[in-house]
Amino acid sequence: MSTTAFDTAITQARDLLRWRSPLRTELWAARLMAELEEAGEAEAFARRAAEDGRLEARLAVAAMAVLDHPGETPVEDSGEGGGELPGWVRRMGRVTCEGAWYGKADPYGEQVLAVLAFRYENGKEPHILVTGIDQPHGGLAVDALVEELKFLDDLGLREAEPGVVAGRILDAFELGDRLMGAEVAETLPAIRPLAVARARSVPGLVRGGAPDGAMAAFQDLPDLPGAEEAFGKLTEFVGDRPLWWSPGRVRQFLTSWLPREAILSQEAIEAMPEVVRAWTRHCGDQPAVLRQIDEDAPRLPVLMADASLAGLGKRLAQQNLPE
Repeated sequence: MSTTAFDTAITQARDLLRWRSPLRTELWAARLMAELEEAGEAEAFARRAAEDGRLEARLAVAAMAVLDHPGETPVEDSGEGGGELPGWVRRMGRVTCEGAWYGKADPYGEQVLAVLAFRYENGKEPHILVTGIDQPHGGLAVDALVEELKFLDDLGLREAEPGVVAGRILDAFELGDRLMGAEVAETLPAIRPLAVARARSVPGLVRGGAPDGAMAAFQDLPDLPGAEEAFGKLTEFVGDRPLWWSPGRVRQFLTSWLPREAILSQEAIEAMPEVVRAWTRHCGDQPAVLRQIDEDAPRLPVLMADASLAGLGKRLAQQNLPE
């Protein structure tokens, strides 16, 4: 790697030794890791730092090791070649999760926020990790930042289980890794190593799309014949992203997904508009969503009766229905 880039890192590490802040150092290390990975110089930096041996170089190696292996104490050194790492370095990565929140980032829930709160083992430097998770594109992480707890004051997020929220964050980052060309914030790569390390440090991780409590909290099902059947199909449609409820998603459900995928009784078809309106009220009663329902719901009986709109799975299932 270039001498200039290495010297810049050493200068920054020297400043961090004066700041004596585990959080500031971890944030710097995350940014450094992202820059080195993008430039393909991670291995070269590690070799150069090992050869250099100065305290600043060893601080960089220790900080990056903490992010690679959250919860582990940075390796102690013998003090040869530049002195012993100061005691505060051992607190890096040693955090306790003190709470979690989850909810919409916008009125339609097209992006949700997953938040974890942490504090170091000595009680200092409390902070929150905020991860923005995109819903229309499958639930990938599109942005993340580290803030103070007061950042939550006006967001209206609900408290959630830390292990569930941490699992959703890790799932979101892994999905982003699998998608080529996914559009994310320019600032995301620089925070990603810290975000992943923090999420991994949370005990009781729940991975693989933990159920959202929004569906279970819905108590306003209309008292209509077929309403439960209709709500069952709505539940199937929203899946593990129930907070995303926009005009476009309503249109997709009523005019595309139901005719293609769902086999419904006549009672359920007739009840569906009121079930969808009740769910919309539960999701925030957005006027634009209600207008979309008014526009598309009257067409539902005709669309459901149009056999040409049925998908292959629905057609095969219909063939096995009793006469």
